[in-house]
Amino acid sequence: MIRLPSSILARSAWLLLAVLAGCSEEKPAEKPKTETNRITPEKRAQVPLGKGFDFYVLSLSWSPTWCSENDAGGRTQQCRRGEDNGFIVHGLWPQNERGYPEYCSTRESDRVPESLGRTVLDIIPSMGLIGHQWRKHGSCSGLSQKDYFAVTRAAFERVRIPTEMEEQRGGRRLAPEAVEEAFIAANPGLDAKGMAVTCAGGQLEEVRICMNADLSFRPCPAVDRAACRAKTIEQPPIR
Repeated sequence: MIRLPSSILARSAWLLLAVLAGCSEEKPAEKPKTETNRITPEKRAQVPLGKGFDFYVLSLSWSPTWCSENDAGGRTQQCRRGEDNGFIVHGLWPQNERGYPEYCSTRESDRVPESLGRTVLDIIPSMGLIGHQWRKHGSCSGLSQKDYFAVTRAAFERVRIPTEMEEQRGGRRLAPEAVEEAFIAANPGLDAKGMAVTCAGGQLEEVRICMNADLSFRPCPAVDRAACRAKTIEQPPIR
């Protein structure tokens, strides 16, 4: 029987222990997947619930139409060249089955602090519009300013903008029904009875989508009846 030197035995034992220890180590935890801007059911359950109205209308404005009529020179942030604004949030409007409340009394200030407004400038690219929406509509939501704009963002993230509506950057004619069909195809649960496409001067103006307080889609006959009746409309290009 061959006897190995004690130094070799000690080295071998050390290597064996190192191997066994390596095998028993836990694998590093995987990095969490990057969160998308889509609102999940869990997030929706955490949305502050407004009160004093029947449902919301999320109004998505096609910014190039508004800019061509109101700020062709691009003086405002919304219409400035290089901003590339397509659909923006015009507002989140508390609505009743008939009519809607506006300019409600609230303990909140009429003025939206700039620090709060800047948190939603990416979806409502105008401090003037942010303040107007709070005074006219948000004040009737039963929510604080902070919660109202949190719900506004959640409502925007609830809706998937159809790829073909923005990637083509506009500059085409299409039927209002084609706009509805694109949004319906991109948003399971949404149907034609729960939305309206509006137009102004023969151009795509807004897409209005009706939601319950928990941001689930719902029908809204009165809003649907106010939809654009033109056969075709222009979708002005993003500049």
